[in-house]
Amino acid sequence: MTVNAPVTTVRRPSARALVVPVIVSAVALSAARAQTPTSVAVSLGDAARLAAKQNASVVAARFRAEQADARVTQQRADLLPNVTASALENGRSLNTATFGIDFPSPPGQPPLFDPRGQVVGPVNILDSRAHFSQSLFDAGAIGRVRSARASAEASDFDADAAAEQAAANAAGAYVRAARADAQLGARVADSSLAEDLLRIAREQLTAGVGVGLDVTRAQSQLAAIRAQLIAARNDRGRTRLELLRALGLPLDTRLTLTDSLGALQIDEALPDEEAAIAQALRQRADLRSADAQLAAIDRRVTSLRAERLPTVSAFGDYGSIGKNGGALLPTYNWGVQLSLPLFDGLRREGRVEEQTALHNEIDVRRRDLREQASVEVRTALLDLASAREAVAAARERVRLAEQEVSQASERFRAG
Repeated sequence: MTVNAPVTTVRRPSARALVVPVIVSAVALSAARAQTPTSVAVSLGDAARLAAKQNASVVAARFRAEQADARVTQQRADLLPNVTASALENGRSLNTATFGIDFPSPPGQPPLFDPRGQVVGPVNILDSRAHFSQSLFDAGAIGRVRSARASAEASDFDADAAAEQAAANAAGAYVRAARADAQLGARVADSSLAEDLLRIAREQLTAGVGVGLDVTRAQSQLAAIRAQLIAARNDRGRTRLELLRALGLPLDTRLTLTDSLGALQIDEALPDEEAAIAQALRQRADLRSADAQLAAIDRRVTSLRAERLPTVSAFGDYGSIGKNGGALLPTYNWGVQLSLPLFDGLRREGRVEEQTALHNEIDVRRRDLREQASVEVRTALLDLASAREAVAAARERVRLAEQEVSQASERFRAG
């Protein structure tokens, strides 16, 4: 990084004028070092673990799980004590005509207040007080807390599902990046081979044992392979960017892939299909999330129906009240309240119907997820078996190609 600063010419530069440019240069050098791309070596397992930990979708899912945990705390507040404090200083004047009461007066005495109304006051009040309330029994609040806990559990499973999906995507991106590396190496080898063939064709033409058409064909083949080499380099760069994004790393990070496609084992036995499907249905996080969502809805419906039950609560306050700070007297108020809901305009019944419909929707989605899990397991096993056969055939073609190149090289060396 280069820092260009205006320079003022003076006859005798001060010590500060000499030190400041040095500090600026040091800061610029530190910033340049901070911007230097880092190098990271990752294996296939490292890629899956990194993506499951720091991929953007996984981090967002964890924040949603934290939000669900916070909602549990909010619902639990309905069952915990509430304590507040207040201080009030109030002054007011009153119109006696608004009392609505006629105060009788002795015969022959004027009325206590003007019948047409008169202003009384101002009346000053100073009141400092502590308020307390506690729910003693509320079945609906208890059900809402249980429903919030089940929803929080479902959010945790959603975060696990996001981590598994991110790990799978990162593994796929890693394999594509390794494949791009292998293709680039193959195109480089093809380019070297095409250059050797062009050299041999030219030597044969010079020796009088070849024709110009062979040289032209070798040049055309070399040009085609160079175009493939350019495309392979572009594909390698693109797959590296996809892998960096899947891992949640800065896009200028230099990645080194420690696992290669050639090290993959293809002689291992495939897992049993039924056992793999049973394991997927038992351990997949998205299915467990759907089960937790259904449990949360069931508890929410229970809490809505429990709102028809009576609720019992206690309340009280204690404080001092008076006309001014010098004449305060302690007062209190307490009580136990029983509330019984009678009719709310069928609002509660509508909420129960809404949750029932949501339960049916999630149940349909869960059944579809189970079918999808079974299809994905069967497809993965089919793809794995087909890929193993393709790898075996490709290795055989590579062996035959190497043998052909070796024989062709011996032939050309023999003239």
